[in-house]
Parts: sequence; structure tokens; C-alpha cells
Amino acid sequence: MQLSKDHVPVVIHDELVERTTTGKGPVEELRLDELKTLDAGSWFASNFKGAAIPTLEEGLAAYKNSFRLFDIELKNRFTTYPGLEEAVLEQVVRHGLEDRVIISSFNAGSLVTCRRLNPSVRTGLIYLEEIKEPWHYVSSLGCYSAHPLFFYLQDSETLAGFKTHNIPLYPWTVNDPEQMDYLVAEGVEAIITDFPQELAKYLG
Repeated sequence: MQLSKDHVPVVIHDELVERTTTGKGPVEELRLDELKTLDAGSWFASNFKGAAIPTLEEGLAAYKNSFRLFDIELKNRFTTYPGLEEAVLEQVVRHGLEDRVIISSFNAGSLVTCRRLNPSVRTGLIYLEEIKEPWHYVSSLGCYSAHPLFFYLQDSETLAGFKTHNIPLYPWTVNDPEQMDYLVAEGVEAIITDFPQELAKYLG
């Protein structure tokens, strides 16, 4: 989740628009109406040509009756986006999804801010570096869940630590079938993957 120049939360992965759209520059320097003119589908496949960058509002409205849970990642690891937490939480509350959302981020301070603004919305810490006894750090931030790089869940001691402290795991980005099989067998709460159709095979 990035924030447009006019403070609208938009669903796009990168801070810059060039990799996945026909535009150039940082998301934060473009107004929503400018972002909406960009083709955000052609990079993926020709039949998606002309697809626009969706807003969080549009995404929640379209799928709130279909999805049981939304993991909304705040992409503020490198770009801080003042007001992003407030803007996202406003949409979550507007759609009555407080109990069906996890707000996740690499930015620990941002997660603390979310908890302060609305303690009823769960948060999850994303991390890609090794943390000693990470369940203690996750708990200290008031987070509901941990979202580690899957590489750090290869030993039974780490998995047991999270289970003992009742912290659900949402590992990323798990695209290898053997890793999917292993993590499903270990009982992680969910798996973040680029290939959900492959994951479905291991979920029966």
C-alpha cells in the first residue's frame, strides 16, 4: 500500500511506478487522477492492457464479501508516507473490516502507530533478517502475527518458540512446492506466495 500525492492509499507494490505501469516517478509525487491514467496491466499480460492502479477503497469494496481476511501491507520501509496509517485505518473502519484485517509492515514504528490509533485492528511484523527469539520482539510491538522470510522457519526451535507464545506465522514469499508442503505440515497460519494455485494442492 502506497500513498498518492493527494493522500489516497493505492494498491501498488513499488515506490516507483515504472516497473509495473506506463508511467515514471515515485507514487508519492503523483495525484490519484494521474495514477489512474497509467496502464498497470500490460507488463503482466496483453489481456490485462488498460488495467488501472486500484485504490484501497476499490479493493475492499470489490472483495470484502469474498475474502475472509485481508493482509494490508504498508509499503513504508523506505518511504515514510506521513498519514498512511490514518488513511488506511479510515478505509478499514469505513468498510467494517476491523476484525478481518491484518496491517503488516517492515516498519515497526508504523505498526506501533496503527495499534495506538486503533487497537482493534491486528498488526503483523514483516522481517527479512535474523532476529534472536523473534517472538519477544513481535510481542513487544503489540503485533498479532509475524511475517518472516520463510528461510528463518527451517528449524523446529524457532517454530516451537512462536507456537509457545501463540504468535501466528505468515511466511513469505513461498513459491517452492517443497517449502509449501513443509510449512503446511508445520501448521503455519498462512503462506504468502506468488502461486496460490500451487499452494491449493497442499491445502487439499
